[in-house]
Amino acid sequence: MKNYIVFLFQIIVWSGYTVVEWLSAHDRLLFKVLMFLIFCYLAVFIGKSILKSNKRTVLVTCTSLMSYAVIELFLNTFLPH
Repeated sequence: MKNYIVFLFQIIVWSGYTVVEWLSAHDRLLFKVLMFLIFCYLAVFIGKSILKSNKRTVLVTCTSLMSYAVIELFLNTFLPH
């Protein structure tokens, strides 16, 4: 059950990343990469603090990031701006 809770919190983090990325549309690539790394750190920190296991944290973080990527690709493909 903790894995699911961490997954949901991390999806919220990735959704926040989408909003912040949208607001910083004119920033340079370097700043967008740094922002992504900050959000990755936040997602891992949340996972580590709840799960207390490095292996499970990495697994859930990768799963949530891949789910986020699939959802973003789907939305950008079928619902263009």
